[in-house]
Amino acid sequence: MEPPDALAGARRASRLLLLTLLLGARPGAEAEVHISVTPLVEVMRGDPVTLDCTPSGAQDHYVMEWFLTDRSGARLILISAELQGSKVQGMVYHSQGRSPPHQLDSQGRLVMAEAQVGDERDYVCVVKAGAAGTAEATLRLRVFVKPETTEVEPNKGTLSVMEDLAQEIATCFSRNGNPVPQITWYRNGQHLEMPAEVNSEGYTVSRTIREASGLHSLFSVLYLRLRKADRDASFHCAAHYSQPRGRHGRLDSPPFRLTLHYPTENVQFWRASPSTTEGWVREGDTVQLLCRGDGSPNPEYTFFRLQDQQEKVLNTNLDGNLTLEGVHRGQSGTYGCRVEDYDAAEDAELSQTLELHVAYLDPLELSVGEELSLLLGSSAGVNCSVQGLPTPALRWTKDSVPVGDGPTLSLSSITFDSAGTYVCEASMSTVPLLSRTQSFKLLVQGSPELKAEETQPKAEGIWQEGDEVKLICSARGYPVPKLSWSQLGGSPAELAPGGQGWVSSSLILKVTSALSRDGVSCEASNPHGNVRHVFHFGTVAPQTAQAGVAVMAVAISVGILLLVIAAFYCMRRKGLPGCCRQGEKGAPPPGETDLSHSGSERPEQAGLLTGGASGGARGGSGGFGDEC
Repeated sequence: MEPPDALAGARRASRLLLLTLLLGARPGAEAEVHISVTPLVEVMRGDPVTLDCTPSGAQDHYVMEWFLTDRSGARLILISAELQGSKVQGMVYHSQGRSPPHQLDSQGRLVMAEAQVGDERDYVCVVKAGAAGTAEATLRLRVFVKPETTEVEPNKGTLSVMEDLAQEIATCFSRNGNPVPQITWYRNGQHLEMPAEVNSEGYTVSRTIREASGLHSLFSVLYLRLRKADRDASFHCAAHYSQPRGRHGRLDSPPFRLTLHYPTENVQFWRASPSTTEGWVREGDTVQLLCRGDGSPNPEYTFFRLQDQQEKVLNTNLDGNLTLEGVHRGQSGTYGCRVEDYDAAEDAELSQTLELHVAYLDPLELSVGEELSLLLGSSAGVNCSVQGLPTPALRWTKDSVPVGDGPTLSLSSITFDSAGTYVCEASMSTVPLLSRTQSFKLLVQGSPELKAEETQPKAEGIWQEGDEVKLICSARGYPVPKLSWSQLGGSPAELAPGGQGWVSSSLILKVTSALSRDGVSCEASNPHGNVRHVFHFGTVAPQTAQAGVAVMAVAISVGILLLVIAAFYCMRRKGLPGCCRQGEKGAPPPGETDLSHSGSERPEQAGLLTGGASGGARGGSGGFGDEC
């Protein structure tokens, strides 16, 4: 027993066949049916596809059939359907193994949800409209697939440029594309026009493979005759593929280079370090000599030195490097490099030489020791001797200031300013980093030179009593002079700022009238002599408050002095008549001694004592009662 779906399909097919026969037998057809289609439809794989088949001149009621043409040209039915107006009735599907199957929309268009490579076929649309006739049209569907990333496999061997035939360079792969892509080759970005025919200069061999998926893969092999110029060339390939609506894409492979074998034609030989002019290097430097041939692979290099027209081999290696550690003056001479390349042409120059000059500079020698002592005002000459190659230039400096050129330094009319450190410097213009120096110290002996810093009053050009002043004395000479002051409190001598051998000392004191009269002196002395300077202050005015006190003190002193003089005068005059007392010369009382007649006393003393006694006895009737 057949399944219900099969029976239903058979019944629909029979009704469609009957309808077709009836339409075909319908008399009096008014119009002939025509079909409008797009003959070529292009899509990318995975895109939705709609194949349109629009009949014209047909009745509202017709039968549409879609067929698939296989590679042999046979037609395979996909869908049969009866269309009544805008409605589709009685569809019968024949999927032909496609998943998902073909579909028919309400307008009779064949629909594929996602385009597959196997869908790239010819499709036939047939419309049967009874008396209007039958019409059919063919549509071609093309499905494009972008190929995978382009790959290249270069020849990893060593290729000789001496070959007369084209050699295999690389193989380029473009896989799983549709339609078949095209491969082109490039050298240094320039397209290589390579024929497919074998020849000695270059060609390509290509092969296309149809994969089980229905996609296509292309392999292209490049053959090329190589030249020495290809040693630095960059090669790559590119796959060109098609896209819908006439568009094209391109996928380039990574670039690659070839390993070539070619003979040496030229040799270069030079000094890499150190870098100096005219080929000079310093004694003690490490010198690196480099030799390079333009052959490949690297040949063997032989380094030698020419001595008495004979080659003395120094080293042989594949690096082309020769290092001379700590060169000395005896290593100056001619050095050479030779490339051992047996594939080179007979006329190729495979040997090169260069001159190595080792510069040296011995320590300088002076005609004097580390110190030179000269008398003030004298003259002398100092010689600087040098040995070096190339010939060095000599220059003299004092405190970094140039004072002369050449081996001899002339010192004439020596002054204290001439003292200092003199340097003889030897240098070479062709070897800037090679130089030496030697120095000596000049000492100038002589009597000290004194310099005083005068101090001005604070106001109105007049010093006042009690003003504080700072006095400074500076001196120079050799031996270093000793500074002393006429007043106590001077500071110890110290080197003065600015150098030039000056020492200085200072003294801080208060101005007085005595200093104004006598002055303050400072003295510089050494074994060759001494020199003295006196500071003067001119007129010194007293301060206002101190002047009033002085006047009062003088007045009081004068008053006291006058009193003392008056008292002394009166005491001397007591014994005289009419001065200090009235002359009553009675006899002394009984029991008193008459001192006035003593022969051992002076008259003045007698009168004085007498007056004092009587005054004391008489209660003021005599003595100081009458004052002069």
